[in-house]
Amino acid sequence: MSEMLKFPQDNTDFNVALSTSLVLFGFDGAQLQLLVARSQREPFKDALFLPSRYLEAQDELMLSARSMFHGLFGYDEPEIIEQLKAFGGVFRHPLGRVVNVAFYALVRKEDFLAEKWEQYGMQWSPIDRVPDLAFDHNEIVAYAKERLKRRVKRRPVGFHLLPEEFTLGQLQSLYEQALGKTFDKRNFRKKLFKSPLLSDLERKATGREVGQHKGSSLFTFNKERYQRMKSEGYDFLF
Repeated sequence: MSEMLKFPQDNTDFNVALSTSLVLFGFDGAQLQLLVARSQREPFKDALFLPSRYLEAQDELMLSARSMFHGLFGYDEPEIIEQLKAFGGVFRHPLGRVVNVAFYALVRKEDFLAEKWEQYGMQWSPIDRVPDLAFDHNEIVAYAKERLKRRVKRRPVGFHLLPEEFTLGQLQSLYEQALGKTFDKRNFRKKLFKSPLLSDLERKATGREVGQHKGSSLFTFNKERYQRMKSEGYDFLF
């Protein structure tokens, strides 16, 4: 046990850095996407990677993740943000030992401060065509996709990615991409209509929004019912 509790001697540095990365999933009405940045410095200059930052000794993990989110979206309370795990491969960073504690969040793409960040190479990538990323960030993305899949199966988290008004076609497209499977249209809608989470707006889509077909019925997510269902327990299984 004493060996497990051994600390470095006085005046000895740990020589390990800590970083955090964000896997930010967004939906443009037709495609599930994630936000990537373009590196401005070596050793991966011009390579794509996840939005990331190094942490100071006093930085708290979740607060740091929320601070990064605030810089990108202008607020620090995303509906869904969760810590994934630590990625600590010895040689994951070419300049030294860096342990990365990654998070993922579900966002509305329209909230992204594009004018502020696109000049730094930030861009959205379709989830099924993620390019080669620097470091081990493809591994982080793969882990985040599995977490998203588990959440979508058992919780109505997909609604946090949709626009305020959406069609059933958009909802089905989102769930198919998140889960990596195809649903029968009739069975999918039958399952949805058993849930009280959808509110029919009794209006039709104009077809001007991405992914919305003209004449399709518009729906919204009933947040009050969702809060009641969360407190009472709910059955939402795909």
